[in-house]
Amino acid sequence: MNLTIHQTISIRVLRIGTVANSSIVQIGSSGVIQAKADLYNTGGFTEAAEVPEPAGGQVTVPELGSAPLVPLSVT
Repeated sequence: MNLTIHQTISIRVLRIGTVANSSIVQIGSSGVIQAKADLYNTGGFTEAAEVPEPAGGQVTVPELGSAPLVPLSVT
């Protein structure tokens, strides 16, 4: 099945609050969405960051079925 779509889209303001990994903004119709990833060194860093260490010196993972690692809020 072939579809031909003709559109005219006028955007006055487009605000995007948050962009995370795998975020997609689609305006209009698209037969194919192509991935694009851009990394920018806006801080002018010249070497890799230090390896992070846990604050207490040790990381413990709770048992399955106990409290979640990240507290979840109930809305």
